[in-house]
Amino acid sequence: MIMKKSILTLAAIFMWITIASANDPAYEAAMQKQIKAMNSIPDLESSKEVTNGFLRISDAKSDEWLPLYYAAYNQIMSAFRFDVDKDQYFDQAMELINKANQLKPDNSEITALHGFAIMGKLSVDPASRGQELSPKAMQLFGKAINQDRENPRAVTLMAQMELGMAKFFGSGSEKACGMARMGLDLFKKEEAKTTEDYILPTWGKSQAEEVAAECH
Repeated sequence: MIMKKSILTLAAIFMWITIASANDPAYEAAMQKQIKAMNSIPDLESSKEVTNGFLRISDAKSDEWLPLYYAAYNQIMSAFRFDVDKDQYFDQAMELINKANQLKPDNSEITALHGFAIMGKLSVDPASRGQELSPKAMQLFGKAINQDRENPRAVTLMAQMELGMAKFFGSGSEKACGMARMGLDLFKKEEAKTTEDYILPTWGKSQAEEVAAECH
């Protein structure tokens, strides 16, 4: 009986240690704070501060992929939103994405973000870059969907690419519209499981809504 109690106690201690090492409250709190700041960036200076904040977290937690992911995402969004050297920002984002990918290979979120950065590079000069970069972006979005069919960002970004190509070639947008609706359904599923302290990616719903708004 005593032996059984000791084994159970040891098992409980081991379980607690495992949980404690898996969850780092300081890291999670820092990430929540940065994500909140990222979601309300008013200007370029604030954007730089947010990116640097994520990079500081990455320096402190060098085994975590999410700080690098968000730093890259913020660089991409800044390139779209602000008057900056867009190519430089997209290139910096891709460097961070490559680092995140080394920590977490074959991750659908990272693969989709890589495609988003390529899509950004394409948007700088569609006429001369379209032939080279469109297939690369499409390939990455397709790969991200295959890695996780429940990832709404992968589906939504593919929908955006499909819509852009339909407009460019003057073809129908049925495929883009179908994917946008699928993306919105996946966002509903995702919202059902997210909480206030959720630090995994949740962005992209407005992009799916924009594509869906162009569908009749």
